[in-house]
Amino acid sequence: MQRSPATRICWVSRGARRKSNVNAIDLTGKVAVVTGGSRGLGLEIARGLSRAGATVAIASRKLEACAKVVEELVAAGGRASSHTFNAGRWEDCDRLYAEVAERWGGAHILVNNAGMSPVAPSSLETTEALFDKIVAVNLRAVFRLSALFGTQMLRMNGSIVNISSSGSLRPEPGFAPYAAAKAGVNLLTATFAKEFGPKVRVNTVMPGPFHTDATKAWSRSGEFKRHADRALPLGRAGEPPEIAGAVLYLVSDLASFTTGACLTVDGGHSIAGQAG
Repeated sequence: MQRSPATRICWVSRGARRKSNVNAIDLTGKVAVVTGGSRGLGLEIARGLSRAGATVAIASRKLEACAKVVEELVAAGGRASSHTFNAGRWEDCDRLYAEVAERWGGAHILVNNAGMSPVAPSSLETTEALFDKIVAVNLRAVFRLSALFGTQMLRMNGSIVNISSSGSLRPEPGFAPYAAAKAGVNLLTATFAKEFGPKVRVNTVMPGPFHTDATKAWSRSGEFKRHADRALPLGRAGEPPEIAGAVLYLVSDLASFTTGACLTVDGGHSIAGQAG
């Protein structure tokens, strides 16, 4: 049986024995855009893409933070650029697209990672301004950037990965606007997978609780540890590097037949409490 290129990348054969070889992912010559790429999960995703050979455009609100990441990636032998980007502003989406086109000639990979998840005292006390900001950052930016880069990728093939949340499947009180926005991201993934296929693949990664600089106050608390031990199948929060593998898989040829998918990376959070 003749193997496809994706299969040759996925497996290393030694006689009858086959061994998974994820390190064979090679993104050399690809340009990747990572929003919210200066910290947390976005930073680890950017590092993973760079290690796989991709040129990475780091986009975040603080240019100096992006520049530090660029220095790190370049020092390790990669290529990268920094871009000021506020996901809540439509015009920033347009400007980021234009900057990447001018600097690198376009992108082969887009990771819509930028997001925010503030907790309101109650749904009644959620202001219009806060609601609009949550939806703009978590949903509207994903729509605009996907429309821009997805259309451009039709000329060169590409992959879009949207970072959603297991909270879109299992929402909690106080997070209604965030959960609704992330559920919208899941639907955008399905819509754009149809709109841009077969040239562009569009998928979602849904993280659960992760240890990041933004969440460590609660994710490393005794209260959360007790909750995780009791309620989560893997009994812990994730470490940021554990998200990079999921994204690398989806943007690589290993996932050449995968589009419109929602991959849950949450330690079992989304199934916690379900009857076995």
